[in-house]
Amino acid sequence: MHYVCPACESENTLDLTFPVEEYVCDTCSYLIDVAWNKKIKHLKVPTENVVLDIGQKGKIDGTEYTVVAITVKKYGNSIFWREYSLKDSKGNDAFLSESDGHWVFLISMHPDDFKGKDSKFPTYLGRTYRWYENTPCTIDAAAGFFDEHLDFSIATYKEYVNGTRMISQEKTGKKSQYFYGVHISKYEVKKAFKIANLPNYTGIGIVQPYYFDIRQAVNIFCVAALMICLLQMYVYTSRTNETVFAETINFADVKDKEMVSKSFTLSGGSAPLKVNAFSGVDNSWANVQLSLVNENTNEIIYTSKDIEQYHGYEGGESWTEGSQSEDFNLCGVGSGKYHFIISAEKEGGLPSFSGLTSPDSKVVISRDKSGTIEVTDIFKVQTKTFTDGKMLEKDTSEVIRLAKASFGTQKLDSLINTEALRLTTDLISSNTYVQLKATWLPVSFWNFGIILFIMIALFVAMWIGKHYFNVNKWKNSSNSPYPANDN
Repeated sequence: MHYVCPACESENTLDLTFPVEEYVCDTCSYLIDVAWNKKIKHLKVPTENVVLDIGQKGKIDGTEYTVVAITVKKYGNSIFWREYSLKDSKGNDAFLSESDGHWVFLISMHPDDFKGKDSKFPTYLGRTYRWYENTPCTIDAAAGFFDEHLDFSIATYKEYVNGTRMISQEKTGKKSQYFYGVHISKYEVKKAFKIANLPNYTGIGIVQPYYFDIRQAVNIFCVAALMICLLQMYVYTSRTNETVFAETINFADVKDKEMVSKSFTLSGGSAPLKVNAFSGVDNSWANVQLSLVNENTNEIIYTSKDIEQYHGYEGGESWTEGSQSEDFNLCGVGSGKYHFIISAEKEGGLPSFSGLTSPDSKVVISRDKSGTIEVTDIFKVQTKTFTDGKMLEKDTSEVIRLAKASFGTQKLDSLINTEALRLTTDLISSNTYVQLKATWLPVSFWNFGIILFIMIALFVAMWIGKHYFNVNKWKNSSNSPYPANDN
């Protein structure tokens, strides 16, 4: 349609499908009566936070609408909100209301469909609404084309709320209109009308939804918890305690050196590897150093454990502390091929001895308190000295070859450690070894419990958050369902 403003003679054109009774000139901002073609009054131009233009098109819920008018409503001296009047191709009305960045999409409804409208809890289409507030307002600014005369007297809005839905009654004089509204996110508005920027949120909107869908979150948490339970049950029932390593290690065999165990394979999900270490300590201590080597990745988990037990009498009473057995876990051990690197020591040194003679009386071996070993060829009176058993094992001299042949063993170090206990005159502990046993446990329930605890904590936090969200939503209402001390 084409209208020439009688005040400034500028043209106002828009493709409309409804009869226009009044319009606001886009050039001079006078309100024009179409029937009499005369100006009525000069109006303020809607500018602040106005993001849609007259004639702009957008699609909401599959229906294309055209913005035909904009009015800015005013409550008191400082509260404003914007209403955008929309028309579809058939001339049906719809409205977008924006206040503090919160948007509501409204359509006209028949008053008779709103049951119990005089009570605080009326119903519409089977839903009960709660009266929120009465708001008197006036028109502060306007633009566009109107299919009825604008009324600049005080209008009263009576609003009823149910979650993200609302019923709005607009009463001006003796005339009442009812509108059904639903929350629409600003991102939907932005997408529908292809807008670059929209007003930021301030506060909580009257029909703004909570940030999380509690019911959907409960469903997701329940399904996740059920799946985790089933997975945990499967892994737990399909796995048993499996002993992957068990060996008795003489302290003498690992003196100043390390022992490499045989390889073993772990299959399945990650789980703790429990290690039990036993040593016959008696008023003494022992120490085990253990490295778990992943042969696939070369990753090493290192740990060290003390075993100690002490006892005695004090004040006529016996006391004891410590234990001969210690358990510890290597956590989160995954599947793969592994071996242990082991070293151990105990309180006290190696026993000294002398006179370990070979059966053929050709060689004699002795060891002093510092651990130095002497191997002597009796007939040639030749002596070879070694600081430890490791050097002795590596030596290829004539004396050592003779000793190995005379004693009938290639493991002179082991022979020495064994015979030393028989020949020594030192006071030594009877504790000569440590026993190690490694068991791969079933998958731990610890992670399972932590996940369930986190889900429950999140649900409780969301539930409490929703309560305070609703308290703030209703704090400006005269009919809040929440006690005043909740605010």
